[in-house]
Amino acid sequence: MSDPSTDIAKVLVSEEEIRRRVGELAAQVQSDFAGCDLVVVGLLTGTLMFLADIVREIDLPLRLDFIGVSSYRDGTESRELVFTKELKLDVAGRDVLLVDDILDTGKTLRAVIDKLEGMAPRQVRTCVLLSKKARREYEIPADYVGFEIPDEFVVGYGLDYAEKYRNLPHIGVLKKMAVSGEL
Repeated sequence: MSDPSTDIAKVLVSEEEIRRRVGELAAQVQSDFAGCDLVVVGLLTGTLMFLADIVREIDLPLRLDFIGVSSYRDGTESRELVFTKELKLDVAGRDVLLVDDILDTGKTLRAVIDKLEGMAPRQVRTCVLLSKKARREYEIPADYVGFEIPDEFVVGYGLDYAEKYRNLPHIGVLKKMAVSGEL
């Protein structure tokens, strides 16, 4: 079995940079949501690492739930959205922090925000690890952004390509050969 880190052309965001920024984001969230009835909603599956790290840093009572949305399947091009898991918690009248791994075109976040707003929360705020403005098709409010990144396909720290590379501790850009399957 090959070492997945050898498929990385360059590290875009290091493990230490992620750790530092997650702490900063958690402090902002904690300050903004103090005294609120907070429900944190994570988008599966790419958000898992980021979500786990940020909720451990937030020292507030909170409820945690997940919503599943898929758009990529096996490639790098976004396709039709499919909801794969619905919320179990009632968010009506509550403050919702929606956590996602990457704000790219905005299509996924727009659909999830619309779905959540239909459930009558008090407010919905968004927290994304990565924002890729160059590909934005929908103007989406990102209240908390970890890092602005260039228009490159990234993996690691939960983000994948064909379900691989999620376990890398950093955010990296895949070599073109890895995407084309020539490795």
